[in-house]
Amino acid sequence: MKPVGYTYLAQLSDIQAIMPETMAEVRSVTRKEVIGPIMAVPAKLAPGEQDILGHILFGLKHEGVNLSILAQALPKVPEPELRAAFDASPSSQYLRRACYLWEYFSGRVVHRQCEAIRQAYVPLFDPALYVTASTSVRTARNARWRVTFNGLGTLDYCVTVRRTPELQALLNKRLLQKATEFTASLPKAVLNRTLAWAYLHETRDSYAIENEAPSENKATRFVNLLRQAHNPRKLDEDYLVELQNATISNVYGQAASFRTQQNYLSNGLRGALGVTYLPPPPVLGRELMDDLMALANGPPEGVDPLVLAAIVSFGFVFIHPFMDGNGRLSRFLFHQVLCQQGSLENGLVLPVSMVLRQNEAEYLASLQVFSEPVRRLWEVTFIDEDQYQFEFKGHEAVYRYWDGTRGAEFMAQAADQAIEQHLKEETLFLIRYDEIYRYIDRAYDIPNSDLAKLVLFCMDQRGRLSKNRRKQYQYVVPSEVFDALERAYHQVVGSTPE
Repeated sequence: MKPVGYTYLAQLSDIQAIMPETMAEVRSVTRKEVIGPIMAVPAKLAPGEQDILGHILFGLKHEGVNLSILAQALPKVPEPELRAAFDASPSSQYLRRACYLWEYFSGRVVHRQCEAIRQAYVPLFDPALYVTASTSVRTARNARWRVTFNGLGTLDYCVTVRRTPELQALLNKRLLQKATEFTASLPKAVLNRTLAWAYLHETRDSYAIENEAPSENKATRFVNLLRQAHNPRKLDEDYLVELQNATISNVYGQAASFRTQQNYLSNGLRGALGVTYLPPPPVLGRELMDDLMALANGPPEGVDPLVLAAIVSFGFVFIHPFMDGNGRLSRFLFHQVLCQQGSLENGLVLPVSMVLRQNEAEYLASLQVFSEPVRRLWEVTFIDEDQYQFEFKGHEAVYRYWDGTRGAEFMAQAADQAIEQHLKEETLFLIRYDEIYRYIDRAYDIPNSDLAKLVLFCMDQRGRLSKNRRKQYQYVVPSEVFDALERAYHQVVGSTPE
């Protein structure tokens, strides 16, 4: 089938980019329509075979803004051709966007005939299609083309997040506000224990994703890092190095700065096939870290904190600024961004790593949307064990402009589950535990440690104490305590004994 728009541009021999998720092709249809992963386009709408500008304008009009492809395709358009197109149709908002981006990516000027454009400003990204920054920021306006930059980042580093029905439904739940209201409603003692549970699980599960079991010392350090996320502090290289050192116990793996050599991810297979992802080269990686930190420290107005936290977290792991510890730090940054935005109050931390670990295949898939196509842009030569030669055959635009939709959707889902299932369920468990404990403690004189264990045994078995448990404690507590515990459980929970 004949490719159109960004699909056509991405297939040009000298453009190295990730193919669009929805590929536009000429089909036997009477109007444009999306059929699964294909945008079917009638032949009458398709630009000519060699018409690069035509395909750019088709993409801008019908497919949105793909900066990774535009950054490579626009400089191929000769200035006279772009000038003639604009002079012939100066009111076209798509030509204004194209000229605005052409000047930025080429570093040259379009010498148009009209001195001033009098049409209203147009946003670069359609807010109906993308999560965008507020356009109230006057510094984001380009007066020459009357285009407002409303992306997530800058034209040096910009993440696109499509406003899908799934993501919008999650954002409409006001998850962070509900979490704040929930924690504010808890008694102080219950809140403290709930938070202790959340910090511990977020730590253990974040390490478990890396197939590690943290020592008590490691776990304590990571918990302390999570608590520090609530303190006002901007991201910079020194702070991230400090965080990396705190999560890595091997002194030989602790960094002194962002990495100065190429690293890679491996699936354990021997040779080039074992290399599954390569982050940007060190010099580019440092530039992108400056851009990512600027995004986190000066977030765009009007963007939901969950979206911002997700793209900072995923952006960090895609850049991979350290040789080790990047995964744990990326999950820490999810909380750090939320805390710096004032979205996690009452000392709250969301146990999202528990959800990520339970849905590890989906978590990996959301990362692979970016990592797998980027891997194909590298030439990897296996020399010997742990010795490779890496050559990047792509364009740095693939690292500068990426689609964070899947990551934002996944992290919003994880936040939803962390709050509605794990956080609230654990809190309910603690409240029920306290009620059962008090019920028995008022009636019987039992050592605290023994009563605590029996209450937990009873709750774990949904209101039953087995014959073995009764036998184990028959000389420790009065025999009637066992039945009393079961009655207390069903009274508190409101269930009927089996």
